[in-house]
Amino acid sequence: MYTITLENLKQLIEGCKKQEPRSQKIMYERFYGYALKISFRYIYRYDIAANVVNDAFVKLFRHFEKFRNEDDEILERMLMGWIRRIVINTSIDELRKNNMTPEIGGIPEHVWEEADKSQKADQLLLYKELITYVKSLPPTYRIVFNMFVIDGCSHFEIADALGISIGTSKSNLSRARTFLQKLIKEKEDLKTWNI
Repeated sequence: MYTITLENLKQLIEGCKKQEPRSQKIMYERFYGYALKISFRYIYRYDIAANVVNDAFVKLFRHFEKFRNEDDEILERMLMGWIRRIVINTSIDELRKNNMTPEIGGIPEHVWEEADKSQKADQLLLYKELITYVKSLPPTYRIVFNMFVIDGCSHFEIADALGISIGTSKSNLSRARTFLQKLIKEKEDLKTWNI
C-alpha cells in the first residue's frame, strides 16, 4: 500500500465531495482492503462481503459531503473511522436482510494478503486466529463483540444500531466473552495434550 501525504488526502477528500470519478477510484483502491477486513468480521462469505463493501462505498460516495475534517493531524484516522462506521452499518443491514443468518465458509488466503499488506506476519496470524474464534460465536454475540471490542462502539451505539436494549448489548458481550474464553481454553488444553 502506498503512503499518502496529508495534502494528497485532503485533495482526495475534496475530489470525492465533488463526485470526481478519479478521486473516488483512488479512495476506493486505497481503503478497499481496510473495508473488506471490517466486513469479514460480520460476514464470512467472500462474495457477500465484497458486495457489502461495494455497497458501503456507494453510500460513502453518495454522502461524502457529510464527512467533516476537524483536525488535520488525525484526518486519516477520522476518515477511516467514518469508513468503518459505514461498512459496519452496511454489514448489519445485510445480516438483517438475511434474518441475521450466520455466514459460513472460509476466507480465501488471498483476501488476508489484500486486506492489510502493512501488517507483520505474526500480527496477521493472531488476527486470523481471533477472527476464527469470533466466527464461531452465535450471530448476535458475534455482532456485539465485533462492534464493542474490535470496532470500539459504545453499548448505546450498539443498541441503537441493532434495535436492542443497552442491557441486552452488555449481556450479549458478556456471553460472547465467556464463549470465547471457553473456546480458547479448550484449544490450549488440546495443545497441552498434543491432540
